[in-house]
Amino acid sequence: MSQAWIIVTEEKQTPALVAMAKGLGGKVIAAVIGPRALAEAAAAAGPDAVKWVETEQGRPAEAYAGPVARLIAADAPGAVVASASAAGRVLAGATAVKLGAAMIPRGLKLSAAGETTLLERADLDGRVIETIASAGPVVTFYAGGDVERTPCSPAPIETVAADGVADIRLEKTEPAAGADAGITKASVVVSVGRGLKKKDDLTLIQGLATALGAEIGCSMPVADDLGWVEKERYVGRSGQHITPRLYIAVGIQGAPQHLEGIRGTKVVVGINNDPDAPIFKAADFGIVGDLYEVVPALRAALGK
Repeated sequence: MSQAWIIVTEEKQTPALVAMAKGLGGKVIAAVIGPRALAEAAAAAGPDAVKWVETEQGRPAEAYAGPVARLIAADAPGAVVASASAAGRVLAGATAVKLGAAMIPRGLKLSAAGETTLLERADLDGRVIETIASAGPVVTFYAGGDVERTPCSPAPIETVAADGVADIRLEKTEPAAGADAGITKASVVVSVGRGLKKKDDLTLIQGLATALGAEIGCSMPVADDLGWVEKERYVGRSGQHITPRLYIAVGIQGAPQHLEGIRGTKVVVGINNDPDAPIFKAADFGIVGDLYEVVPALRAALGK
């Protein structure tokens, strides 16, 4: 059984990374890049061992991509799992290059079939689950939901000296102009997903938002892949985390990474033509139907 590594740059989702890595059937080693407290939190999440790379004050985790990649590659793991955070992506990318491994995003589950590594990943905004078989090592970004921490004895922590750290430092941190586009403070948000057929149809969503006095939000593909909505309005794990009084998801499937961005929302309404869309499991109210019929009907009911 081949062992797997996880890359930890933040405490969030560490138990989920461990759980996924254990699917390969071997030992799980955590490469932790950050302060001692982060290493201790990772050790309590269930790995077999922790390799801790302490970061210097003001030096971002990305600066340690070279030494971390060499550390992991020296062990020749069958798989490496990282979060989809900015630092996680950089460290995983460097590791994939060093390993000569395939880089596969949106990972959900790992398993082994003999010498073959099997990776399940989400695609099409969570509507499709693909299983990929690899004869060599794989590196993936985790795209599933959170996993509860299972009580266990902390794993041993080994301090690893970092040689060849990149000469980059964090000079300052300040809010970007229009960083949240008002969405984080809104009490009502109407978000749109890939159920929308074309960019011009955003006027339909804008009309509903205006009628409700709401801000516009969107799923990751609408902002990143299609560029129809400003990236500052993307709601999800690596985007905006919001807790409005009312959240209306229009044409959004409800992938775990999107739902993480609305945790704590008081009322969630899902509108989707797929009755099995995951959004309905998270919604307080659901409407199964064509958004091109439902949205105008809602506006008519509002008298606007």
